[in-house]
Amino acid sequence: MIEFKEAAVVAPDTGVPILHPTTLTLDEPRITIIGANGSGKSTLARLINGLALPVSGSVHVDGLDTRKHGALVRRKVGFLFTDPSAQLIMPTALEDVMLSLRRVIRSKNERVKAAMAALEDIGLGDKGDVSVNALSGGQRQLLALAGVLTATPLVVVADEPTTLLDLRWKAHVGALLQALPIQLIEVTHDLEAATKAQRTLVIDEGSVVFDGDPSDAVAHYRNLMFRKTREPNA
Repeated sequence: MIEFKEAAVVAPDTGVPILHPTTLTLDEPRITIIGANGSGKSTLARLINGLALPVSGSVHVDGLDTRKHGALVRRKVGFLFTDPSAQLIMPTALEDVMLSLRRVIRSKNERVKAAMAALEDIGLGDKGDVSVNALSGGQRQLLALAGVLTATPLVVVADEPTTLLDLRWKAHVGALLQALPIQLIEVTHDLEAATKAQRTLVIDEGSVVFDGDPSDAVAHYRNLMFRKTREPNA
């Protein structure tokens, strides 16, 4: 279970609120988060595994405080970035997945076997010796996901994971995420994808302005954006 208790974030240089005090309990298998650029949705997502920390209030994952137990929380919550280059650091696909396994499998031979199995599971079984830089954008995102999943997290948080992908890879990666047997919390600009959840949060100007049924959330967001375009200073 993920619990926000009056969790707030401000910009470190200006003190301007990025996320106003927020209280939430997130326990549905599929949750999506939508909002305009700069609304605070990615900040909310990053709070879940301690990539961002609240300046006040707290965030707990499975009873662990992200501020006090960040390393343990990150073992439970995997994070998938918009740009997979942010988390792919080894020269080849196989080596990158092996790096994710270094804490749980000490034997190099066993790590190789486990990494190859992970690549097979994600559809990259023939790409083990291929340079990460030679993979397509969609393949790199799959590789990043493979690395996240080898840590056997309880939750995957995906921050706009298909934004940089073409339509074919967007559909493929999206389908794989939806098929995960663990909790998925996805930040997305794709309003159709946002409805493939049990619950959707709408974030605006650092606050959760809607929390509920995905279709109703999308309608609320559309109306919100329409009103903003009608405002004189929008």
